[in-house]
Amino acid sequence: MLPLAILAPIVLAGCQLPSFGAYKGATAQGQDAYKLWQGFFIAGIVIGGFVLLLIVWAVFRYPRRHQEIPRQTQYRHGIEIAYTVIPLLIVAALFVFTVITENEVDAVPKSDVTIDVTAFQWGWQFYYPATGKVVVGETLQSPQMVLPVNEAVTIHLKSADVIHGFYVPMFNFSRYAQPGVVNTFNFNVFHTGVYRGQCTQLCGLYHSLMLFSVRAVSPADFEAWVHQTGGQSPSIGHLKAQIHAQGPGA
Repeated sequence: MLPLAILAPIVLAGCQLPSFGAYKGATAQGQDAYKLWQGFFIAGIVIGGFVLLLIVWAVFRYPRRHQEIPRQTQYRHGIEIAYTVIPLLIVAALFVFTVITENEVDAVPKSDVTIDVTAFQWGWQFYYPATGKVVVGETLQSPQMVLPVNEAVTIHLKSADVIHGFYVPMFNFSRYAQPGVVNTFNFNVFHTGVYRGQCTQLCGLYHSLMLFSVRAVSPADFEAWVHQTGGQSPSIGHLKAQIHAQGPGA
């Protein structure tokens, strides 16, 4: 049974693995997290299946025949070492793969595009320092962050008031937006499209309306977009004053 448990991941590696309920990841970082999730799920299935077979085997192999206490055995050193060492090796392997994946996801290589993201009650501001372009939206407005595909994009995330959660499901990515703290990370989106995002930290009355989206476009379209001229976006302070004075439906 043990050789089967060891060979199962190798055999399954040549098949089209199911997603196990997770997104495949629209970014390089998201796909790294997705592969780790698949590996953990397969490991859980293999180990859980092995344990279940042992339980079933024990139930049918040693049914209760009388009221006497079965003969007790101890000091089976080989078995005791095996059931101690094998779980430790499994946990160590899972830990190593987790650290490797976290390092890849958290890596911040040099990029040509930087976006400063500020969360506030109850909306988002996306600022592009290279051009000074600002996109701000609150509650029902659902602002949109635009970025180029197949390029590393650096995000600086912070909060203007309380703790918020920056989450893009299709990216398999979530980070806290905290006041006084700047969290820095990278996105490398593979395909053009629009990806929904939301706040995942209960941050106040209109938390459920704190939505946004990420639009990934070609590098040429991105350059054209950031250099478009338009009216000045309202400041966070002005939007927050409107929200608290009138409510989100005003």
